[in-house]
Amino acid sequence: MKNKLTALAMLFLITSGLVLITSNVNAQKGNFGVRFMPTFTSFNVRGADGNTVKGNVTLGFGAGIVIGRNFNKNVGLNLEVLYSSITQKFAEVNGNRKVRLNYVNIPILLSLNTGIYKRLNFNVTVGPQIGLSVGSNMVTTSNDGSNVSQAVLSIKKGDFGFAYGAGIDFSLNEENTLKLSLGYRGVYGLVDISNDNKTVTTGSYYLLDRTHLVTNSGYIGFTALF
Repeated sequence: MKNKLTALAMLFLITSGLVLITSNVNAQKGNFGVRFMPTFTSFNVRGADGNTVKGNVTLGFGAGIVIGRNFNKNVGLNLEVLYSSITQKFAEVNGNRKVRLNYVNIPILLSLNTGIYKRLNFNVTVGPQIGLSVGSNMVTTSNDGSNVSQAVLSIKKGDFGFAYGAGIDFSLNEENTLKLSLGYRGVYGLVDISNDNKTVTTGSYYLLDRTHLVTNSGYIGFTALF
């Protein structure tokens, strides 16, 4: 199932990229932008006793670029490349852990607008997102100086999810070609990112078990039409 989802996502990415590049000369203007995305996330992990430990909602961050093609004033397609750092804190009986997951996320989003060339534009976006893991780490602290059970953080190299959101664009010039963009973005992970192929020693256990990432972000950025 995972391989099929990945293959479909790659096909969608390639097809969408070709659409962006080869759109005929009669198409409407394109757009390019930068975004900063504070990100809130929460996911559960497995404790040393085998039970589920619920994490606290914590703040991470994301930033990246957006490039797109506006087929007309109401419909467009955006390709984004975003770096996201997701953090999660949780407590066990004798200690605390902080997990950080770093991803490069690539969403391809259908954009529906009330009027992309107007001074005020409302939009909704939806589409698939591929995530590429670019590093992860875990920091463990003890509450009383005793040894904290040995957990192993092991994740898959890729993720695939469903992205959706809404936003508003404010024009910053008379030509309505420079926009201040504000909005919300949610991503629901469709793939279990936990990886149990790594060898663990006696007394150790996998921290992640059947874990799906679910994130909620706000964003602020600038978009230029061209």
